[in-house]
Amino acid sequence: MHRAGRKASAKPEAIEGRRRLAAGAIAGLGAAIAIGGMEWLSVELHYPLAVIPFATSIVLVIGAPDAVPAQPRALIGGHLVSTVVGLMVLHTAGPHPWAAAAAVGLAVLAMFLTRTLHPPAGIDPLLVVSADLPWTFLVAPVLAGALLLTAFALAWHRWVWRRPWPERWL
Repeated sequence: MHRAGRKASAKPEAIEGRRRLAAGAIAGLGAAIAIGGMEWLSVELHYPLAVIPFATSIVLVIGAPDAVPAQPRALIGGHLVSTVVGLMVLHTAGPHPWAAAAAVGLAVLAMFLTRTLHPPAGIDPLLVVSADLPWTFLVAPVLAGALLLTAFALAWHRWVWRRPWPERWL
């Protein structure tokens, strides 16, 4: 008890530590739910989970929602642009290691030029070229996954965190 019969308030560092723990736990729960949905989708679509490129996107969108690469334009656009670049390189050069490397570099350039830089999308052209994936990969799982992840993030941030997201759509 404090002098006047009141309890001493918690130190600011302790309060900040509890807030960080709670924020991390909530972000981790959101990421786990989203990954579980991805696993279910991979089974339903008969795609190995290893070629569904959204695990790092989930971490970014849930854990750093205010970052520019976590906004819908970058999330959806980055995955689409990167995948299209990978498919173009694949169909021009074939499934060679050097082509996969070139596809990643060109995808980064394309994301910069289109203002859709989403670092996790850098894996898309690598997957496309290395695994010799078909054009249908652009629709499912890439477009479908990016849209579902955006919808999940919107619901998560608005209903669980009770905060606005995204900062901007385009």
